Amino acid sequence: MTRAIVFLMSSMHICNADKALTNKPMSSIFSSDNKEATQTGIYAVLTMAACVPLYFGIDTYLNTIGAAHDEALAVAATSVLLGCIYIGRHLATIWSARQREIPKNVLNGLAIAIAVCFVWLFIHADLELHDFPGLNLLLYWVPFLTIGLSIGALIKLFRMSTKKELEAAKTQAAQSQSELHLLQSQLSPHFLFNTLNNMYGLSITQHEKIPSLILKLSDLLRYSVYEANETYVPLKDELAYIHNYIDFEQLRIGDRLELKTDIETLSSNDIRIAPMLLIVFIENAFKHSKNTSEPKVFIEIRLKIWGNSILFYLKNSHNRSIANEQTVEKHSGFGLANVKKRLQLLYPNQHDLAIENEENHYTVNLRLNLR
Repeated sequence: MTRAIVFLMSSMHICNADKALTNKPMSSIFSSDNKEATQTGIYAVLTMAACVPLYFGIDTYLNTIGAAHDEALAVAATSVLLGCIYIGRHLATIWSARQREIPKNVLNGLAIAIAVCFVWLFIHADLELHDFPGLNLLLYWVPFLTIGLSIGALIKLFRMSTKKELEAAKTQAAQSQSELHLLQSQLSPHFLFNTLNNMYGLSITQHEKIPSLILKLSDLLRYSVYEANETYVPLKDELAYIHNYIDFEQLRIGDRLELKTDIETLSSNDIRIAPMLLIVFIENAFKHSKNTSEPKVFIEIRLKIWGNSILFYLKNSHNRSIANEQTVEKHSGFGLANVKKRLQLLYPNQHDLAIENEENHYTVNLRLNLR
C-alpha cells in the first residue's frame, strides 16, 4: 500500500502530458477567470480519482496470473496506462484538426480495439509462451498499451464529435430562426398589399363601406404588426384576429357571401399557435371565391381542439379555370409557400397538411400538434 500511496502522489505529474500545470496556487487553478488552469485542475483531479480503481484492478489481474512483484508492477502499469491515455488524447487532437467531422466508424473501431485487446489479455494469461519469455512479454504489453492509447483517443474524439454536432445544431437553429423571422416579416406587407387592392376597387363602386373597412383594417394591422412577432401566440388571440378578418370580409363582400363557421371558443391562453398561420388559407379562400362567376360565394371554416391536436378545416367555392390558376399562382403562391415553410420550421413532423383543388371547390385540412 505504501507504493500505492507514493504512486498516487506521483500521478499528478502524468497529467502534464495533456495539460501543463501552472505555478499558480490551487485557488487560482480553479478560478473562473482562468479557464485553462481550471481545466488542468479538473484533469488532475480526474487522474487522481482514476488511479485507485486502475491500480487495484491491475494488481488483481497480476495476482491472478501469478506475476512477481505485483505491487511494483501494478504501480508501473497504472502509470503507463494513464500516460498512454493522455498520449492517445493528444494524438487524437492532432488527427482531428485535419478532419471536418469525426467519422463514426473511427469511434466504433477504437471501441472494438479496446474490447479485443482486453479480451486478449485474459486469453493470453491461459496461453503463456514459457519458452519464449520475450515474445510472451510483448503479447502482454502491446495490447495493454493499445488499450491506453485507444481509450484516450476514443474519449477525446467522442467529446469533439459531440461538440461539433452541438455546434452544427446551434448553427442550424440560428439559421432556421433567422429564416423564420424573415418569413414572419413578409406576412404583414403581403396581407396589406392584398387588402389595399380590394379596398381600392370598393372605393370606386361601394365607397360608403370604406370608413368601416378602414377601422377593421386598423385592428388587423395592429395585431399583425405589434402582437404577432412572437414565435407562438395564444390561440385565443389568433382566433380573435381571424374573427375580425371574417367581419372585414363580410363588410367587403356583402350579401353575396354564404359563410358557415364552427370555430371553438377558448377562454384560456394555455393553447398556443404560430401567428398568422391559418389566416393565409382563410385570406385565399375569400379572395378566390369572389373571383368565381357564381352569384354566391360559399366558404366553410371549422376549427376545434381534439386530443393533442388543433384541427382546421376550410372549404371554399372557386372556378378552377386556366385564368384563375394563373391568378392563384401569381398572387397566392407566395402566401402558401410561406406558410408551408413555416410549418416545416415550427412544426417539424408535428403537422399534417392536405390540400384538394377540385373543379368547383378548394379544401384545406390541417392538423397541428398542441403547443
